[in-house]
Amino acid sequence: MKLDKVIIGSRGSDLALWQANWIKSQLEELHAELTVEIQIIKTSGDKIQDVPLTKIGGKGLFVKEIEEALLRKEIDIAVHSMKDVPMNLPIELEIAVITERENPFDALISRNNVKLADLPKGAKVGTGSLRRSSQLLQYRPDLKIVPLRGNIDTRLKKLESEGLDAIILASAGLRRMGWQDKITEIIPAEILLPAMGQGAVGIEARRYDHKVHELIVPLDHEETHWAVEAERAFVGELEGGCQVPIGAYATINMDQDELTLKGVVASLDGKTIYQWDKQGQPFEAKKLGRELGKDLLKMGADKILKEIYEQSDISPGKA
Repeated sequence: MKLDKVIIGSRGSDLALWQANWIKSQLEELHAELTVEIQIIKTSGDKIQDVPLTKIGGKGLFVKEIEEALLRKEIDIAVHSMKDVPMNLPIELEIAVITERENPFDALISRNNVKLADLPKGAKVGTGSLRRSSQLLQYRPDLKIVPLRGNIDTRLKKLESEGLDAIILASAGLRRMGWQDKITEIIPAEILLPAMGQGAVGIEARRYDHKVHELIVPLDHEETHWAVEAERAFVGELEGGCQVPIGAYATINMDQDELTLKGVVASLDGKTIYQWDKQGQPFEAKKLGRELGKDLLKMGADKILKEIYEQSDISPGKA
């Protein structure tokens, strides 16, 4: 007997609710008799807005309370931005579905539409991400990075209120919110490699809840799922989390049945950077990710990560 009702757990930000409502509409389209409700859950990451994520335990704080509701069976599924999902999940839960990826790259939003290469010397650029700031400094060492937190709308307002020259946001969120006209420039991966899973939406469910799985599995996008698995395996091998300067981006050529994974680890000042790539078949996604992680560690990335962990309160793998 099929379920007739599903409750989605979501954060309360505009983007999170857009994603939850999008999944809701997809499920309702697939299953005409299904009732889908959304339950907003406030997470620790949402409550603490004035402290850098590296000081409060990383982006895992954006999913912890939602996962607890899932374990208590107060909700049936959780909808997340995959870049916010920590490496280690409770053993009873799994990412059952990853939907087709939106544009995974970062976007520059600047005053007067000035592009990254043309920003004045010493320009103030807002970002809350060590991954973004370290790679930006590698490209433009003269930039002044200003810590930036809050939802998309808050960050856009801070461009004016804090006198910034530019801010960096994920293009996927801007596009989903219908704000693509605010984008000055999409920053190519050669300058700024995305975060693992950026642009992809995941559905977390209880591992053995077969009735729920039956309803949601049609939403899975195989190509995106493989790509994100490769990226997450890479970051996992480095014992990195969401708030360390690690970039990962996988693409799949279905005609040639080939997955290409690019990875980068950068020092906080951008002066030292390790990057490499690896190719293989898509079904080897996790293996390729682990191998690329080992390659970068051998190149010297372990020294960068050790130094960052010693300077922060984050333990490896916990961000």
